[in-house]
Amino acid sequence: MIITSVKAIPASSSTAFGARNYMFVKIETDEGIVGWGEATAGPLSVAAMVEEFGQQLIGKDPGRIEQHWQTLYHHFHVRGGVVQMSAISGIEIALWDIKGKALGVPIYEMLGGKMRERIWCYGRWDGATPEAAVERALSFTSQGITALKGDPFDHRGLFIPIEAERTAIAKLEAVREAVGDDVELLVEVHGRLAPSDAIRIGNAMEQYRPFMYEEPVPPQNLDALQRVAESVSIPIATGERLLTKWDYANLLPRQIVALIQPDIIQAGGILELKKIAAMAEAHYVGFQPHNPYGPICTVASLQLDACTPNFMIQEGGLHPWFQDACFGDFPVQKDGFLPLPEGPGLGVNMDEDWLKANPWRDDAAVWRAGDGSVASRQETNWS
Repeated sequence: MIITSVKAIPASSSTAFGARNYMFVKIETDEGIVGWGEATAGPLSVAAMVEEFGQQLIGKDPGRIEQHWQTLYHHFHVRGGVVQMSAISGIEIALWDIKGKALGVPIYEMLGGKMRERIWCYGRWDGATPEAAVERALSFTSQGITALKGDPFDHRGLFIPIEAERTAIAKLEAVREAVGDDVELLVEVHGRLAPSDAIRIGNAMEQYRPFMYEEPVPPQNLDALQRVAESVSIPIATGERLLTKWDYANLLPRQIVALIQPDIIQAGGILELKKIAAMAEAHYVGFQPHNPYGPICTVASLQLDACTPNFMIQEGGLHPWFQDACFGDFPVQKDGFLPLPEGPGLGVNMDEDWLKANPWRDDAAVWRAGDGSVASRQETNWS
């Protein structure tokens, strides 16, 4: 079997929270087996990188996944960055999809086999007000979901105004009171707090027993994260903006996080995350793939969750439009758990008619803080 084409397919979806863009990868072979990957990162330039890398793979055996990964990673003298790594990740996932389809097995069967029958997942507790946060939380717990994550911070700069701080704490307090003590609550910050603010707010939130405190400070400065971790008792999570095993080699030996969240379509793909998870296991750190993007991101993450010893809980995958965008039975949560994909490869295929009907949309807005200065852009909650 040889690779005959590698294509990047930009697309978008429309939700109650607005439009969002995605980047999918399609790899074709001379035996008619097609593999699907996802390379969503934000910029449209990822498509050009996928096409450039694709030229390196035409005529090659799709089964030599590690060799292809190393070839593409070392393609430039200056390596890494979200554009290159997203392109590599999307291609790598599609190659695993081909391999699984050729052998007639899910990807997890090629990575040691499944070690759990279902995947614990979480819903959301976000809201503009404490009342709205409670309403959203109850909409998920009414489905049997037993864990919720929310970003209660409505400021956009690094230094939080006192009003935003009070509101954030009030939201968590209201949700904890509404859902009781048996529902796990995860606090998401998107790296928007200075260390002193993160410590003060974390200590104020401790009484509501958060399951984790995610990315409390920007991810670039591990000394700042360590300062927070040593000053609060809430378990710290980070990693959605770290790329490859080399970034994690700097983080994990510090013993400052309880949970890592590498992104399967930005940090290097399925096998790279398997390696990162093993590094974390050796440091007694839990594993949860970051998953705020499209359907291939979800099913690829579930493949890893099934066969990873230190997996804890899975983000995302609860979007109704995923089934519309895919052929095959997309996993649907029941009582707070997602089932394992059972089909060969990833277990689903993208619907190309859906992709054509939902083209890429321009999304170039600059986020501003209250005083008009440029602010750090965080993910919108798309669950």
